[in-house]
Amino acid sequence: MPSNKSVSDAPITQFVNCRILKDHKLQWEDLWVREGKILNPEKLFFDEEGFADHKVDCEDKIIAPGFIDVQINGGYGIDFSQASSDIRGGVALLAKKILEHGVTSFCPTLVTSPPDIYHKVIPELKVQDGGPEGAGVLGIHLEGPFISEEKRGAHPPKFLRTFKAGGVADLMETYGHLDNVAMVTLAPELANSAAAIRELSGRGIAVSLGHSMADLSQAEEAVQHGATFITHLFNAMLPFHHRDPGIVGLLTSDRVPPGRTVYYGMIADGIHTHPAALRIAHRAHPAGLVLVTDAVTAMGLPPGRHTLGQQQIDIQGLHAYVAGTTTLSGSIATMDMCVRHFREASGCTVEAALEAASLHPAQLLGISHRKGTLEYGTDADFVVLDDTLTLRETYIAGQQVWRK
Repeated sequence: MPSNKSVSDAPITQFVNCRILKDHKLQWEDLWVREGKILNPEKLFFDEEGFADHKVDCEDKIIAPGFIDVQINGGYGIDFSQASSDIRGGVALLAKKILEHGVTSFCPTLVTSPPDIYHKVIPELKVQDGGPEGAGVLGIHLEGPFISEEKRGAHPPKFLRTFKAGGVADLMETYGHLDNVAMVTLAPELANSAAAIRELSGRGIAVSLGHSMADLSQAEEAVQHGATFITHLFNAMLPFHHRDPGIVGLLTSDRVPPGRTVYYGMIADGIHTHPAALRIAHRAHPAGLVLVTDAVTAMGLPPGRHTLGQQQIDIQGLHAYVAGTTTLSGSIATMDMCVRHFREASGCTVEAALEAASLHPAQLLGISHRKGTLEYGTDADFVVLDDTLTLRETYIAGQQVWRK
């Protein structure tokens, strides 16, 4: 009579000659993987000889958790804020391309759009696991339309909205539904925003403050209602002022509820924030820094004119501008580029640079028990890098999905 194959019969892969990022330190240690998860080798009874089914020699390279991008508007000609005939195909194409930049999961991001775009696009962007076909989708990031006119940046003014009643009615009317939504960026100074923040955070959706004229006390109030993130710190908000530091002041606020961390996104592309501003933020609040690309359609494409949602943008060198203006509209940086630039510009440790692209975004989304670390039992999503932090290989669920 055939017995059920026990879990322990599944093949085990052992990665040797590597430094793995564990407990915030790079450590010379082997990495064991079985059935898509990181394995604790001490729990196994084994002979010293030939215990693993496969051995992979990493040749002294670094193994770090796979990168997580919580703000990516598109790339390689794909624009999430457009209701194309093949929305899922577009997501699949981008999900495949970003494997070469070490991104193993991401939040497709929609900029301010009219309701009919949300109603068409949101149902098509399903949460799904990653694999050889591409990075996993953790949920959608809706950036707008409940944002400030003055700080709208590249968001089209005619589609901006306010909260009439606050709470769920406005959200549903605009977005259609909130299934598969992981994060919403809004301006907390808008009237009736508190009810919306409470509603969203009560549903487990991260609320981010951004594109906003909020002063510090408005920002602190939003955090007390449940907001946990700041969208691209320094960009599209009041500049830091010593008498009212604005949203930036949340990094050192003493009114953040105990046990809560406020996370903040930074576009470390060398354009959106001066290296000194990057250093100030990192030194003030290192545990909250989350690297995001804020990449637009033109990432991975030649310079010229491209779209971002309902408007045109021009790519000049590494700059993305709203067509005919000098207003920055997202970036064309890739995540591995941001990790290297952040490390260089901030002078932080290799470990801190890698955690800003993995552990911190996972903590922000409340999934660090599954992603963003190499702890035992977590998903075996990881990257192999050399000492210059150049990406060599990407793995999802223990399977190699890309190599240089």
